[in-house]
Amino acid sequence: MSEVRQRNVAEKSDHDPPVEGVKPAEVAPDKPQDDEEEEEVPLFNPNASRELPQASDQTAEVLDSALKDLTPRWRNWIIRGIFTWVMICGFGLIVWLGPLALVTMIMLLQVKCFHEIITIGYVVYRSYDLPWFRTLSWYFLFASNYYFYGESLIDHFGLLLHRAEFMRPFVNYHRLISFFLYVVGFVSFVVSLRKKHYLKQFTMFGWTHVTLLLVVTQSHLIMQNIFEGLIWLILPVSMIICNDIMAYMFGFFFGKTPLIKLSPKKTWEGFIGGGISTILLGFLLAYVLIQFDFMVCPITYDDDEGHISMECTRHPVFIVDEYNLPETIQILFKLIGLPWYTVKMYPFMLHSVSMSIFASVIGPFGGFFASGFKRAFKIKDFGDTIPGHGGIMDRFDCQFLMATFVHVYHSSFIKLPNPSKVIQSVLLMSVDQQRQVFLLLQEKLASRGVINATDNL
Repeated sequence: MSEVRQRNVAEKSDHDPPVEGVKPAEVAPDKPQDDEEEEEVPLFNPNASRELPQASDQTAEVLDSALKDLTPRWRNWIIRGIFTWVMICGFGLIVWLGPLALVTMIMLLQVKCFHEIITIGYVVYRSYDLPWFRTLSWYFLFASNYYFYGESLIDHFGLLLHRAEFMRPFVNYHRLISFFLYVVGFVSFVVSLRKKHYLKQFTMFGWTHVTLLLVVTQSHLIMQNIFEGLIWLILPVSMIICNDIMAYMFGFFFGKTPLIKLSPKKTWEGFIGGGISTILLGFLLAYVLIQFDFMVCPITYDDDEGHISMECTRHPVFIVDEYNLPETIQILFKLIGLPWYTVKMYPFMLHSVSMSIFASVIGPFGGFFASGFKRAFKIKDFGDTIPGHGGIMDRFDCQFLMATFVHVYHSSFIKLPNPSKVIQSVLLMSVDQQRQVFLLLQEKLASRGVINATDNL
């Protein structure tokens, strides 16, 4: 009975007349009372798939006429091969030009990758209608690059930068300047918010920041790898290139078993063939690159000579060491009459195997991630910059992931304290602070028995 009574009361309350003198909208407003009614603006662009790049097979007329009689499969194979060698030769030329050219290349590639990803957001979310958003996207790119690249330059060349009077404020207050640069962008975004576009604007704000995280942060790690020695860039990049080429070749000629639904053209035959080829090439290429000091030495500023130096005392991983072979292998060699119990090699060659395995097994997932992203927006490539390959991001999806792994791997297993960086930090101090560091270091070394208390450092 009580339930029936409660139901009747509820039904009666639904039909009660409004309170006298009070408008119904004031009792229970259905939507906010704005000065003007908000129109519904679609979040997605229904024509996005037609406006975004769909193919990467546009070539010059000469090449088109030469390959017109071939099937599309073989035509794509030849075009892809030609431009692969063009990119490899171009990369070799930039390496020959030196570290500054490499850093410039990374900056330009990063900007192009950012442009390709952010353009998809513009088209998909109709962001070209949003006030100031293109300008703000590029402004955030500038602010983030100012912070990350500035940190790297100060870390490695702070003493050189500090010598120029006009650069000192930028060195001393770099992080403060970086923070206020971001704050200016943040405030500008809030001021630019417009009714009818709130959801779209916040969606693109998140899109921009995720793109910065994926592109700018990882390109910064690539630059950090360069400063640790060119080998930490060239070898991983070569591994990804080798894996990509050999997986394509094995898949093209022998591929029958699909690997993953995100990339229907990827096959197990290509995946395994590319992996084995990458491990072999990485091992051999590591041996070749180790022979050159300018490949293995960190890039530093030589204060005495007054220029950038690529000379050093070699890290232990780049010095030949002797290893005992496993007992099973020793027995096998003994059976065939070879008393081979030890082997001499560079420790770095063993580290190269670890990097090759990552490039072969985990590296392709950077490509699978990019494939899933492109499928979500029904596009074939990020762009059509490179015939047969797509956009710049299509070629660097795996490289970014590999660069992050190399940076983490180097920091965890290879990196040693760098005396030149310590000296650089000390030289940036005042004379009194330098004297205090000298006395403290002398005291600590004497207490540990490294020097006599009366000795000078």
